[in-house]
Amino acid sequence: MIGSVAKGMKTGLGVLAATLALGACKTLETTPAAPLQQGYTCCNLHHEGDWISDSNYAGLPMVPAGTPVKVLSYGRYRAHVDMNGKPFRFGQDYGREQESTEKWVSKLVVTEDPKLKLASYPKQVQEAIKAGQLMKGMTKEQVLMSVGYPLTNENPSLDAPVWRYWRSSFDEYQVEWDKQGRVKNIAAHPMSLPLIEYKK
Repeated sequence: MIGSVAKGMKTGLGVLAATLALGACKTLETTPAAPLQQGYTCCNLHHEGDWISDSNYAGLPMVPAGTPVKVLSYGRYRAHVDMNGKPFRFGQDYGREQESTEKWVSKLVVTEDPKLKLASYPKQVQEAIKAGQLMKGMTKEQVLMSVGYPLTNENPSLDAPVWRYWRSSFDEYQVEWDKQGRVKNIAAHPMSLPLIEYKK
């Protein structure tokens, strides 16, 4: 009698384990993986070693807009990517609460090569973007291509009249917009402004 009860309990536990395992498999099967984008960098991105932060500090070395990029995998607040044959990591250091890592990465990796659009801009604007600098009269599209997206935790809306950017963790600059959506003014420390504002 006791043996039968024990056997029944063992069988019941086996069925329960199998059911839980099956449920886990179904969960894995029905949970879509983050899409692994492939295309081009939307804008000029700045890196420290292999790390490209959402801060995109302008004082760091630059990878130009239109560089071929492929997302290889996602981790915790980061994406491992191949950029023109070199391994890099996109790291979401600041805007974690405002948008998912996948959404942030989808802004950085675009399907259309921005160099095609860059070629249609006035020559001075082209030169400014290639230098990673700004000039008055630029559109939002041109600013984004040149210096990337501002931090989402400080800039919740791109419709705001002022965008906050950083050359380093202690060197802020601001882009002020007019009613037509063009750069009205670039505010920065006097020592930093010549590095940010393009002058022919």
